[in-house]
Amino acid sequence: MKKITKYVLTDILRNKIIIGYTIFLLLISLSLFNLEDSASKGLLSLLNIVLIIIPLVCVIFSTIYIYNSAEFIELLVSQPLKRKQLWLSLFTGLAGSLAFSFLIGIGIPVLLYAATATGYIMIAMGLLLTVIFVAIAMFAAVIARDKAKGIGLSIFLWLYFSLLFDGLILFVLFQFQDYPLEKFMVVASALNPIDLSRIMVLLKMDTSALMGYTGAVFRDFFGTNTGFIIAIAILLGWIVVVFWWSLRKFIRKDL
Repeated sequence: MKKITKYVLTDILRNKIIIGYTIFLLLISLSLFNLEDSASKGLLSLLNIVLIIIPLVCVIFSTIYIYNSAEFIELLVSQPLKRKQLWLSLFTGLAGSLAFSFLIGIGIPVLLYAATATGYIMIAMGLLLTVIFVAIAMFAAVIARDKAKGIGLSIFLWLYFSLLFDGLILFVLFQFQDYPLEKFMVVASALNPIDLSRIMVLLKMDTSALMGYTGAVFRDFFGTNTGFIIAIAILLGWIVVVFWWSLRKFIRKDL
């Protein structure tokens, strides 16, 4: 298992796309911090990159990598190696390499320019989103046998979590605006890792007042130490559950 993980890690880290991705994140991060007159504004500008670009790159690259490694996976499956170990090694290699790129491209500039509690939260949320969307990509790849369908499914899942989910929530709020929906909003935020990550960073930035009454509801729940622990547990749960679904499908799949 360690040999497979090491091979995947080194293979991905040598990939020109990942090298370019790391350099792109590093240049964008340094540019934003140098252009803004305060570290807080730089973090706020960087938040959109963390919430939109990071998941998109992770989900597309991971899906394509799994499909391009199909022959390699089939070769390993034919060996006396458990499928669980193989799938876990691929997941660890993918998540580890993309997380390393994130730490170099965004983590280092944040630590240099904004080594505050907000900066640490943003780094933590970025790492968790990286691993979550790698798991989502592997789930999409193992469900669809056709490469085009698999990539399309992974992009649709990213689009759903980043854009469509918020539209559905707003529709529900407008339709039931006369009813108390505070608990519904808290539960709904747990169903979207991108929204939950955004809430955690914004609360730490003390910009929840801009979110109106909804921001006050989130602060009452997620602003406490207990709420923060619950939020982290939910994001970790996303990783475990989605990866378990993909693992279960991979074990039963006829290659």
